[in-house]
Amino acid sequence: MKPRHDWLTRPAGAGMIAAPKPKRGAADGDEEKKMAKILVVDDSPTQLTNLVRIVEGQGHQVMTANNGMEGIERARADRPDLILMDVVMPELNGFQATRKITRDEQLGGIPVILVTTKDQETDKVWGQRQGAVGYIVKPPQEAELVAEINRVLG
Repeated sequence: MKPRHDWLTRPAGAGMIAAPKPKRGAADGDEEKKMAKILVVDDSPTQLTNLVRIVEGQGHQVMTANNGMEGIERARADRPDLILMDVVMPELNGFQATRKITRDEQLGGIPVILVTTKDQETDKVWGQRQGAVGYIVKPPQEAELVAEINRVLG
């Protein structure tokens, strides 16, 4: 049986078209086009630092939040192009925050990629039902994260 959403089961980079690759290098003069505002939401300082390093290394502007509530507030204030959201956090978990963001009239157009230690298929399906457009298990491999960001940003 073929899954309804290929991002649930496909290996990293599978089915990617070659177009995003030129965006990764600044040598082609496409620097402005590739830069996006990305909000990283994670309560772990170590994970937050790692994700910020990877995203900034691709030339994107990064904002951070330490929990789901703060993530929603930052999304409202800064209007990011993409959100990387942890799931296991205090106050408001990532599933709840993703649901609030994707169902909000003002924020609903902002794509959310869940980046979490929760690695069960049911977690992936639940994340998709909350509105997430991607799902990466921690610790993220840099190439996988970059490919997913490029896929979502198009």
